[in-house]
Amino acid sequence: MDMIRIGIIGTTGVLLAVQFKRGKEEYGVYISLAVSLIIFSYVLGHMGAVVAAVKMIGDYIHMDTAYIGTLIKMLGITYIAEFSSGICKDAGYQAVAVQIEIFGKLAVLVLSMPVLMALLGAIRDFLS
Repeated sequence: MDMIRIGIIGTTGVLLAVQFKRGKEEYGVYISLAVSLIIFSYVLGHMGAVVAAVKMIGDYIHMDTAYIGTLIKMLGITYIAEFSSGICKDAGYQAVAVQIEIFGKLAVLVLSMPVLMALLGAIRDFLS
């Protein structure tokens, strides 16, 4: 049912934004931003279920909680980067959108380094 609501909100917002783009282009951007924030708030409401599921998976396979926290942070970084980049692209600022995407990718890379180092250490110990 939530997907139907999100679809209706998104479609209505886009149709309104298109109507305003002909006369006052900035109103179309504002409407697009408002609709995006409404959908973002719905996503945040469902993130609790995703976090709980990831923690439950971590309990089943007895992973270190630091890895689960890192995974959730990566998920948040990628979602926020895509969200921000999309808004910038809609507003016509592709260069800013690309920079946000690059920063998001680098932030995920930096966040994944401890996991990569632990994996390499485990491989080294296995081969020794």
